Amino acid sequence: MPGWRVLLLAVACALSVANVYYAQPLLDAMGREFGLDEAAVGMVVTATQIGCAVALLLVVPLGDLLDRRRLMIGQLVLLMLALAAVATASGAGWLLAGMAALGLLGTAMAQGLLALSAALAAPGERGRVVGAAQGGVVIGLLLARTLSGALADLWGWRAVYLMSAALSALLAVALALGLPRRRLPSAGMGYGALLRSMYALVLTEPVLRVRGMIALLMFAAVSVFWTALVLPLSAPPHALSHTAIGAFGLVGVAGVLMAARAGRLADGGQGQRTTGAGLVLLCLSWIPLALLDWSLWALALGVLLLDVALQALHVTNQAMIFSIGAQAHSRLVGAYMLFYAAGSGLGAIAATTVYAHAGWPGVCALGAGFSAAALLFWLATLPRGVAAKPREGQCQNAAG
Repeated sequence: MPGWRVLLLAVACALSVANVYYAQPLLDAMGREFGLDEAAVGMVVTATQIGCAVALLLVVPLGDLLDRRRLMIGQLVLLMLALAAVATASGAGWLLAGMAALGLLGTAMAQGLLALSAALAAPGERGRVVGAAQGGVVIGLLLARTLSGALADLWGWRAVYLMSAALSALLAVALALGLPRRRLPSAGMGYGALLRSMYALVLTEPVLRVRGMIALLMFAAVSVFWTALVLPLSAPPHALSHTAIGAFGLVGVAGVLMAARAGRLADGGQGQRTTGAGLVLLCLSWIPLALLDWSLWALALGVLLLDVALQALHVTNQAMIFSIGAQAHSRLVGAYMLFYAAGSGLGAIAATTVYAHAGWPGVCALGAGFSAAALLFWLATLPRGVAAKPREGQCQNAAG
């Protein structure tokens, strides 16, 4: 695959997934405009995660049936409409509906592009190409908060979604010109059978179940932090701008480097050790995060530890799940990311509710609790996870 096409796929992943995370530094501004209190404003993020779950369950598997190039372009057109709807929302109900649509289409695009990257790449370069696309997902996730905060300070929160709609239009043209016109292998089954096979994979693959539950708990912890962070930082005594709040996302760029290292360790059979180290680091990150009222430097250190742990765990989870077999990668990633969406939605609504009643210390206790639960779950399932080696035949049977 030529380098320019690899770059195009990575950029497309970044721009797609960013739509799911633009809102996090903007919750206070949205809440003020639509009259949502601190407890209710978390529904903005939760609506997005509901859309993510619907996409993973019903839309992402379509990549195994339909022409993926046409599917990506069609989803981009719908994404532009959803972005315009959010930018012009006149009430809280329309805002939540638009955010749900953004979660659905942004997630479907990002995960579909990852599967497309794997399908277009030759076997000898698949790791490099998929790794670049996954790097785009991480960069998009991290930069979304910084970019949205800066634009909101300049022109208001609605400008963020108008800008993204314009970028999506340019991306649609680029993908139409840059993606090859060739038929890729399909699953050879009906849509209903395709969806049922995802359920069968969850039932028959213990690696998928264990790694999915770890993902649910760790993403709940991370969502707790990022959802609630804007509330204390935008209020006195900090009173930071949206640009400054979003800039904390840049600290997590180091997590991209850790993610690459974690993937190599998982390929070398060290996935369980990487998981243990990542979960311990996730738990420890809440110590400096809890010092927000005393030191923003401690907060930055906590963000660094949190994102390094997240990326190491996420890449390790994916590497271990994809080792099950090559016959159902789209359905495997869809099923795994359903756990992610559930955890993120749970963390978002819990974070703002807890903050309204117990402030930042309560948020940190909640996040640390989710992190500790993930560590304990991994320890409880470790003998079974180590003993269960994924087999190609299992995946083929489940997919059929």
